[in-house]
Amino acid sequence: MAHAKNHDYHILNPSLWPLLASVGAFSMLFGAVLWMHDSGPWLFLIGLAAVLYVMYGWWAEVVDESHVGDHTPVVRIGLRYGFIMFIMSEVMFFAAWFWSFFKHAMYPMGPQSPAVDGIWPPAGIETFDPWHLPLINTLILLCSGAAATWAHHALAHENNRKDMKNGLILAVALGLIFTVFQVYEYSHASFGFAGNIYGANFFMATGFHGFHVVIGTIFLFVCLLRLQRGHFTQEKHIGFEAAAWYWHFVDVVWLFLFAAVYVWGG
Repeated sequence: MAHAKNHDYHILNPSLWPLLASVGAFSMLFGAVLWMHDSGPWLFLIGLAAVLYVMYGWWAEVVDESHVGDHTPVVRIGLRYGFIMFIMSEVMFFAAWFWSFFKHAMYPMGPQSPAVDGIWPPAGIETFDPWHLPLINTLILLCSGAAATWAHHALAHENNRKDMKNGLILAVALGLIFTVFQVYEYSHASFGFAGNIYGANFFMATGFHGFHVVIGTIFLFVCLLRLQRGHFTQEKHIGFEAAAWYWHFVDVVWLFLFAAVYVWGG
C-alpha cells in the first residue's frame, strides 16, 4: 500500500528517448550542413534514421502507457494542451513565410528583391491560374478534412468504428491525391526556386505545407492501423484527436495559401 498510486498524474520513468532524439536531430542538422558543402548525405541520413527510430519507439511507448491506464483524465488534458502548443508553434512557422511573401509583394523594391519598377510578381514570372488545379486541390483537401471530421464524429458521438474506418480511408486517400497533384503542379512550374524571390517564397510556403500534408497523411494512416488493432474507445482517443486537429490545421493553412499566394499574389 505504501507504493499505491493515489494521484492522477503520470510519473515518468527514466528514459533514453529525449537524449536519442537530441542526438539524432543534431546529426540531421550537422549532416545537412555538410551535405550542402558537398561532403555527402551520410551523416544526415544516419540522423534521419535515428529520428525516425525515436519517433516510432517513443510514440509506441506512449501508446503502451495509455493501455496500462497511465493516461488519466488529468494526463489527457496535459497531452491535449501540449499538442495545442505544438500547433501554435507551427502557426508561427508559417507566419514567417506569409510575412516574407507579403513584404516582397507590397514592397518589391530593395536590395534583396530582383523586382524592377515595383512589379510583383517579378517580370518574367508566369504564375499558376488559381482557378484550375489549385482550386481542385483546395476542394480535395477540404473534403479530406470533412472525412476526418466524419471519422471523429463516428467514434466520439456514435461509437461507430465502421464509419470511423471509412472516414479515415477516405481522408488518407484524398490526402495522397492532393500530394500527387501538388507534385504535378511543381513539375509544370515556369519558375524555379532559385533566382527570384517569388519562386523562393512560393516553393518554401507551399512546399512546407506539402511536407505537412505528407506527415498528416501518415498520421491518419497510423490511426487507421491502430483502429484495425482495436485501439481507441469512445472515451479515450487522444492520438486520433491529435491527428484530426493536425489535419484541420493543414486545411486552414492551405486556405490562407490559396487566397494569399495563388489568388492575391498571382
